[in-house]
Amino acid sequence: MNPKLLAGLLLGFGIGLGCRALGIPSPAPPALAGALLVVAMTGGYTLADRFLARRPAMRVHDYGGPTGLTRDVAERDKP
Repeated sequence: MNPKLLAGLLLGFGIGLGCRALGIPSPAPPALAGALLVVAMTGGYTLADRFLARRPAMRVHDYGGPTGLTRDVAERDKP
């Protein structure tokens, strides 16, 4: 199992248990629909991160380098 996932689950259960034991209002949404929304957003973020992180950048030539200039501008301004 992924260590980050395990740590997140343990932390979430720990916070929930602590809030319940101490009588503190839970920081989670009170309704099932709200809780499912949080799960869906987290899942979407995780899937997008995995998909986008493995795909090479498509417009690298438009990115500025150390000077902040794109390749086209740097080539044009060479002495």
